[in-house]
Amino acid sequence: MAAPSSYQGGKGSPFGIGGAIAVHVLAIGVWLMIPQEMIDEVFTPPPLITTNVPLADPPPPEQTEPTTTKRVPTRQTEQRPTAVDPIVPLSQGDSILTGGTGLGDSIDPGPAIILPPADPPREPVMVEAAIDPRALPAFQPDYPGAMIRQGMEGSVTVRVTINAQGRVTNIARIAASDESFWLATERHALRKWRFRPAMRDGVAVATTKVLTVRFTLTDR
Repeated sequence: MAAPSSYQGGKGSPFGIGGAIAVHVLAIGVWLMIPQEMIDEVFTPPPLITTNVPLADPPPPEQTEPTTTKRVPTRQTEQRPTAVDPIVPLSQGDSILTGGTGLGDSIDPGPAIILPPADPPREPVMVEAAIDPRALPAFQPDYPGAMIRQGMEGSVTVRVTINAQGRVTNIARIAASDESFWLATERHALRKWRFRPAMRDGVAVATTKVLTVRFTLTDR
């Protein structure tokens, strides 16, 4: 047979269990027997007492003092008469100098310098236009046939405009003994006449020139 074990943890003593129950029942009975006033006095917390704390008043706004401008009295400037500089007499023939009251000596300006008069503006050098020698043989206009048959002679005076290249750009009638002479001269001048242009200080410029063309039968 196996030996009996000495461990009996699974079993409780009936006396121990009964004693524990009796203690609990006694504690509950004592609690029930305590007056309600004592329980409220022990467990009721004291009431909270609040007080109104007055808020501090905001600080008054800072008052700025008005700025005042103080007028500083000024002394009136005394008006003194202007002192007249003395006139220093000099030897005869010298100019009069005005001396000052300072320590500096007066300065002799010396004899006056007279500048010569400025040269007047120079007029430009002009050279009139002239007939180009190379065009001279063909310079005479053709004699109108009707004037030859009638044996009439005549002349034409014109004013021609000559450009810087020596060509005739315009011709104006001043006088003519007959219309046919004028027409023959006008056509020929615009086609054949050549000139050496006018010069202004060595530079070719446009100009005008008056010419007279004569028509004579003896020359033909």
